[in-house]
Amino acid sequence: MKNIEFAGLVFHHVKADSIFVGENKGGWIYASQRPKHEVRCPDFFITKEPLNLTELSTILGSDLSPGDERTWNKERLSAIISLLNQDIAACVAELDGDWEIRCPTQSEWLHAKNSAIIDCKAGSKEILADAVSSNYRGAMMDGRPRLFQDRGPMQWHTATMEIHPNNSSIHALSSAPMDRDSSGLSLRLVVTPIRKGAARIVPKRADYGANIRSELLWTTILGVIPSFAIPWLRGMGDYVYSGWVNLLFGGLCVGFVTGAFWRPKRPIIMYQDGELQ
Repeated sequence: MKNIEFAGLVFHHVKADSIFVGENKGGWIYASQRPKHEVRCPDFFITKEPLNLTELSTILGSDLSPGDERTWNKERLSAIISLLNQDIAACVAELDGDWEIRCPTQSEWLHAKNSAIIDCKAGSKEILADAVSSNYRGAMMDGRPRLFQDRGPMQWHTATMEIHPNNSSIHALSSAPMDRDSSGLSLRLVVTPIRKGAARIVPKRADYGANIRSELLWTTILGVIPSFAIPWLRGMGDYVYSGWVNLLFGGLCVGFVTGAFWRPKRPIIMYQDGELQ
């Protein structure tokens, strides 16, 4: 497919492919990044760089002040995207199906980044189309935006991709409030097909039984057993009997601490293992 030029912007083609999002390490510190899952992204188009002041001024047909391209809220973002979508039919006339212009989802952003299609500026913070979530349970597996499923103040936030201030190759998922003006944000856009029908999502429920059994096993092996074995091997067998409560409590504490950093890797959820929403 050719690149798309529209509203003074050039959207670069990203080929359809699968991408793996998230982390499968078992430590508790990685809980918000689990489960690792496959996302199948269709063909889409993305701007190589976030919108600059000149491009944004061209879209709105008015001169803007420096810094306006980095200050966003929900209303302003919706207005820009709605304005662009009014004339999208002209730029996708040669493409099949229905298309839309919006911010990229995390999976689209990562796929474009891994494909060396986009350029990232160190220290930037790019707006994503996804809502904020505590982990990847319930995440979309076809690249469509994830909606906010809960209640509370985080419903007014949006997910963002934050770039390391010194190394543009390092990035992390973050968030930003959109119920008020937020400065320091960048806007990158995609032309992407509208996903229709039921969404395939990461299963919302984990195998809690397997997780509990694994935690008991490794807490015993890494904490409780060494706690009793060390004084026994050092010739303090009497204390093993008289101070077993202290040894048990200490072993449990050590076992729990190790769980923060290491546990066996969790299974990767493939696309076909997702559930229909």
